[in-house]
Amino acid sequence: MKYLDIDKFATVINCMDGRTQLPVLSWIIENYDIDYPDMITEAGPIKILAEGKQTEIIEAIKYRMDISINKHHSKYIFIVGHYDCAGNPVKKSIQLQQIRQAIKRIETWNYDVEAIVGLWIGRNWQVQRLHF
Repeated sequence: MKYLDIDKFATVINCMDGRTQLPVLSWIIENYDIDYPDMITEAGPIKILAEGKQTEIIEAIKYRMDISINKHHSKYIFIVGHYDCAGNPVKKSIQLQQIRQAIKRIETWNYDVEAIVGLWIGRNWQVQRLHF
């Protein structure tokens, strides 16, 4: 059994849609040296972060990120958008812009992490890393 000081965590901001959870968890664990992805879920979080209007929800997301990063020492933040999102029913091209804007917002919070990574989950629930 590992101890918290040597476990490797990541912070994941994902939609609450249950279809996205396992593909994202599996992809992160397979592609990064991560033991435990901390999941922060909302309905359409990329829209919320990109628009910046729902300040109470943004503050709740940030509060949970603070715990993940400062207590679990996460070194990566993942921002996830997905096909067929009920909380953010817009085209993929708009969601990709929202992911980019969400990343820019989170960058202003100055977390000490190695990277903030955008992910897209397509129609077949395959995870794709975005390169902006």
